[in-house]
Amino acid sequence: MKHTASLSAKLVRVGAGLLVVVLISIGLTLWVTWKLSGGAAALNEAGRMRMQTWRLTSGVQAQLSVSEIEKLTREFDRSMQVLKDGDATRPLFVPWNDVVHEQYSKVEDLWREQKSLFMSQPALDHASLVLRANTFLVAIDSFVLSIEDQMTGLTAILNLFQFVMMALAVGGAVIMLYTGYMFVINPLSQLRDGLHKIESAKFSVRVDVSSNDEFGQVSSSFNRMAATLQSLYGNLESQVATKTQRIAAQKERLEALYGVSVFLAQTNDLTALTHGFVQRVRLMMRADAMALRWSGEDPSKSLLLATDEFPEFMQEEEKCLMAGVCACGQPQSDARIRVIPIMNSDVAPLQHCSRMGYVGMISVPVRMHHKVLGEINLFYKNQISLPAEELELMDTLASHLATAVEGLRAVVLEREAAISGERALLARELHDSIAQSLAFLKIQVQLLRTAMAKNDVEKTALVLGELDSGLKDSIADVRELLVHFRTRAQADDIDLAVRETLQKFQHQTGLKVSRKVIGESLPLPQDVQIHVLHVLQEALSNVRKHAGARSVEIEIHKGEIWRFVVRDDGAGFDEGGQRTELQVGLKIMRERAQQIGATVTVDSVIEQGTVMTLRVPTLQTPPSKTKPAAILSSFK
Repeated sequence: MKHTASLSAKLVRVGAGLLVVVLISIGLTLWVTWKLSGGAAALNEAGRMRMQTWRLTSGVQAQLSVSEIEKLTREFDRSMQVLKDGDATRPLFVPWNDVVHEQYSKVEDLWREQKSLFMSQPALDHASLVLRANTFLVAIDSFVLSIEDQMTGLTAILNLFQFVMMALAVGGAVIMLYTGYMFVINPLSQLRDGLHKIESAKFSVRVDVSSNDEFGQVSSSFNRMAATLQSLYGNLESQVATKTQRIAAQKERLEALYGVSVFLAQTNDLTALTHGFVQRVRLMMRADAMALRWSGEDPSKSLLLATDEFPEFMQEEEKCLMAGVCACGQPQSDARIRVIPIMNSDVAPLQHCSRMGYVGMISVPVRMHHKVLGEINLFYKNQISLPAEELELMDTLASHLATAVEGLRAVVLEREAAISGERALLARELHDSIAQSLAFLKIQVQLLRTAMAKNDVEKTALVLGELDSGLKDSIADVRELLVHFRTRAQADDIDLAVRETLQKFQHQTGLKVSRKVIGESLPLPQDVQIHVLHVLQEALSNVRKHAGARSVEIEIHKGEIWRFVVRDDGAGFDEGGQRTELQVGLKIMRERAQQIGATVTVDSVIEQGTVMTLRVPTLQTPPSKTKPAAILSSFK
């Protein structure tokens, strides 16, 4: 049976046989005990604020995160609120009087100031923070002392009542013990056991509520608290599980993005790149088929570049789609990811998708620098329900694909530019040497015909001698060009390549050659070394053709600015009136030097030789590269 009387009524009924004085004394004793119990709990809570203050100070000094500091300040706020309003679940209240109210107000005002300091960014320095904390602790100590003064008075009253009741306690001890056990100890034991189970995370525990008294109310509150905790814990578990699934999905997306990015970065063939991309993306997105279409520079049509699990007859039908004839393809101004349902339709070519059982398609534009280059189509035979994260991943993959394809395009264009440059260089070399020699030989042939027609034997012999000399020069030029275009620089140092060039020159001319290397420096880039060797070879060619020298010396000065000096002891020349062939050679050397940011100077004195100096800075200015055109722009 559930008892409905209050605890005080039960105690009165049990002690009805005692004297009125005893009943009054018991009532007063219980009242004072209750006050002391609540005051003691309040005193403990007030004292705990000191520990919380130091925790906050230490947390700010340790530079904990803002969320951790906010958590600690909320705990302090709860302690202040409990002291102000009390705790309905246990005897906890402050024995208020004017002094206690005054001290509490001081603590409350200082806490508002101290709280702003704890939450301020950047935090105060160590000394200021400790000083403010000590001031705040002094206020808390004053508040605790005011409560202790109240508790001391109540304790004195309790002691007085104890002396009065000493004589009456013997008679009522047995009854009070029994009553206390029935109405106090037993409910408290149940609550204690319940709290222990709560501490063990057994939130399903409930205590029996056999009365509506204070302990019954506490028991009811305990049951409500346990139910609330059980609900919160269950929600927390579900939230953690949901968050774990989301993190796992995010990790899977990142791994997929990384794998596709690595594949795109390591593949140098367009066909392998596109087919490998569609295979990987289709499996990753769990699509039934996938097609990659490319428009390039012509947005009015789309070329089917690569497919995976795409029906063959659809590949034949949709090799090239005009814009607007199908759901595939979208205008440049409105390019976005679209989820398109596929309905039964008799309008071609939509009937292809419907006939193959596809019920939905995802269209992802492939764009680069806000320009649409193509489109990815994912076909599904079931209803499509992709989260926003999956669609965002597809957009990122499409961007990576565009970058990879444009990179291949840039490499191809760079190779074409290099080939064109070499061809132009070869043409210039042939024009400046072989072509001029052949023109000279053509003139000599005409002169030979004229001399033979006139039977001028002396003139004929003279022209034949010129032809023979011209042919020898042409052969020498051809050999020199062959050596010139087979030149390869060493990756580590140019010294070895210069030595090989001098050996070939000495073998061809029989002249005495020497080489001198001065200083130390980091090696020149390999492309710069090649241009330097060509300039040196052109200088040696001029020596062979025009100088009439007996010896040649090359000096290599290494440093922040490299200097290559070619010195001969030949006839020299007048710089204001040098021959046309020599002018061509000097022009070729200066053009080559200009390509690497170098300079060429020539100093010559008649009958004293010539000195050519090439100055090459260590930090080269790279030549500008042609911007790659849009990929696959030639597809029609």
